[in-house]
Amino acid sequence: MKYDTAFRERAVRLLQERRMEFQEEFLAASVRQVAGVMGMSVVSLRGWLRASVPGLPGAVSVDLASENRRLKRELVEAKRANEILRSAAS
Repeated sequence: MKYDTAFRERAVRLLQERRMEFQEEFLAASVRQVAGVMGMSVVSLRGWLRASVPGLPGAVSVDLASENRRLKRELVEAKRANEILRSAAS
């Protein structure tokens, strides 16, 4: 199942808040509880948490990934506009 960016951010934020309330040793229990509340898999939530922690190898925050997709769409539109302007000028 695909989850939107807002859902991912909400799930990670909820997990981080839960982790602040309890000791670090209860991380697995917190992940299970939040995943259950959100109706999602533990594996997905764990992956999103890892991706949200800066400095981990290969970690890209959900925000950066969505920003990258948005910028790629803008680039395609700009290239298309340039192509139209070039053909109109010649």
